[in-house]
Order: sequence, then structure tokens, then C-alpha cells
Amino acid sequence: MVKKLLMIALGYLSVAILVMLGYWLFNPTSTAIADTQSTIIYEQRSHPSPDGIGKYYMGREIAQVMGHTGAGWLERTSRELEEQPSKVVSALNLQPQDVVADIGAGTGYFSFRLASLLTEGKVLAVDIQPEMLNIIEFFKKEKNITNVEPVLATLTNPNLPSASVDLALMVDAYHEFEYPQEVMEGIVKALKPGGRVVLVEYRGENPFIMIKRLHKMTQRQVRKEMQAVGLVWRETKNLLPQQHLLVFEKLA
Repeated sequence: MVKKLLMIALGYLSVAILVMLGYWLFNPTSTAIADTQSTIIYEQRSHPSPDGIGKYYMGREIAQVMGHTGAGWLERTSRELEEQPSKVVSALNLQPQDVVADIGAGTGYFSFRLASLLTEGKVLAVDIQPEMLNIIEFFKKEKNITNVEPVLATLTNPNLPSASVDLALMVDAYHEFEYPQEVMEGIVKALKPGGRVVLVEYRGENPFIMIKRLHKMTQRQVRKEMQAVGLVWRETKNLLPQQHLLVFEKLA
């Protein structure tokens, strides 16, 4: 009797194995999605560039992040002369009631400059480093500015409410995003219909701009990556000494 029951059990087990094998043969992708999902979007190479992380997105190696220890560089007094950020602010054509997300806000260098124009709106100062957000809180109190709201993001999510943002600004930040597609998808979701994305990046086409190679981007590369998340290129403004200013739109 025991032998008979054992044979029956083995028979059922064999059938189950055959069913599972057949399902795998006819649905091979169902079991491979978890293993391949990350490699579909990104490629990891074992030997990164000196200023890169060895992770590639759409043919571009992602740059290393400038940590909070570099905060002084963002607040340097020579920045207005070198980069002319006041021209960036003017080129945004902001309305007083706009909600602007400053993505990769750092010390809030741009956030506070934008806030003064948004008399009925606000700036969401987004960063993944709590230390940077602490600096923004310090400046908020020092400058007595109330319409700048620090937002702690993650590597994959800007943590912004859906359809809440008129403009997302990224100044010399996007090229450092470890998960650019996921972050941009979150930004697109947060944009209102007709909302804009503006990227400011050092011009990768120009080898004489003395910035590390991976901390520059070509216009062609930026447009390709923004198109991948459904944004439409509207214009490129070459009004800065060394940087592109590229404008994209979320269609209604």
C-alpha cells in the first residue's frame, strides 16, 4: 500500500513538473522579467570612467554625484559671472502663481531666486541628500522666505504630487541621476498638462569647456532621453556662456 501511494504521489509530481516546464517554455519572459528588467534600461560595466559610476543609459555613462560637501561650490560668489544664472531665471518666463520644482536643488541657489518671482506660487526644492535640505532650511530662516518647500526625494522618485507642477527645472543635475528614466517618469507625472521641463547642462559638444566630460551633455543626447519619457522638445536657448538651456513640454 505504501509503495502504491508513493507511486501515485510521484506521478502527480511528474505531471506538475511537466506543466511548469511547459508554461516556462511557452512563456519564457514571465520568469525572466525580474532578472532582465533593470538591464533592459541600463547597462552596468565593470570599469567606470574616473568621473562616472559605470552605469550607462541610452549610450551615456552616468556621472558621479556631487555630494553635500561641495555645497560651497554651488554658493561661490563667482557663479553669476561664470554661469550667468540670472539669465536662466529670466528665460523661464514664470507667472506669479506658478509651482516650480527645482530638481537637484542642492543649497537652493536657484530655488530662492525663483521664489521671489512666485508671489502667489512656490518652489518645491527637491534633493536626495538630507544635508542639502538642511542647508535650504537654514537659508529659509536667514532670508525669511516662506514659499520654498524642501522635498526629500529618492534615487528613483522625486516625491511630487501628480499634476501639481507648472515647471520642473534641472540645473547641472540631470546627468548625475542614477535612475534617470524612473525620476523623469515621476517628474512627467507631476507636471500639469502643458507643463514644462527645463534642463541646463554644460555643452558636451564643446571640448574646450573645462568641465569633466561626464558632467556635460550634448543637445542630441538630452533630446533623446527626454523623448523617451514622452516630453516634446520646444526650443534650445544658447544664451549662456557655456551651457545649453533646453525647454520641453508635456502634452495635454
